[in-house]
Amino acid sequence: MNLVIDTNIFIFGLIKDGLTRHLILNCPHNLFIPEHEIIEVKNHEDEIVVKSKMSKEEVRDLTRRLLRYVSIIRRELLISFKSDAKNIIGDIDFSDVPFIAAALFLKCPVWSDDKHFEKQDQVKVFKTKDILRFMEEESDEKNII
Repeated sequence: MNLVIDTNIFIFGLIKDGLTRHLILNCPHNLFIPEHEIIEVKNHEDEIVVKSKMSKEEVRDLTRRLLRYVSIIRRELLISFKSDAKNIIGDIDFSDVPFIAAALFLKCPVWSDDKHFEKQDQVKVFKTKDILRFMEEESDEKNII
């Protein structure tokens, strides 16, 4: 399965060595993030440094490490999906248009814990707890075989 991850999920993975980072590093699914959102991560780098208590270089190294597990979707691939994405979530939260456009492009769900994604019904959205449950179920199935 493919999943588009919300910038906040990626940033949580940077800030804390916890569940979200573990899920990104170990997710058996293909993870994607829109190209523009990597710029957003860089724009929040100082905030990430403070919250994570890591140096700038450590944050940059960890960003590169996490990006080995997340494919970046080039902006030009999403252009033809932006109009539909705006219709779906533009009035709810315009900053989420790239995620919906990416999900439409890939025909897949979005991984986000932001509640406003629940206000639309065109694209499936999984929360972190759902991703964890999927991974646990897959692990249980492998143990049965």
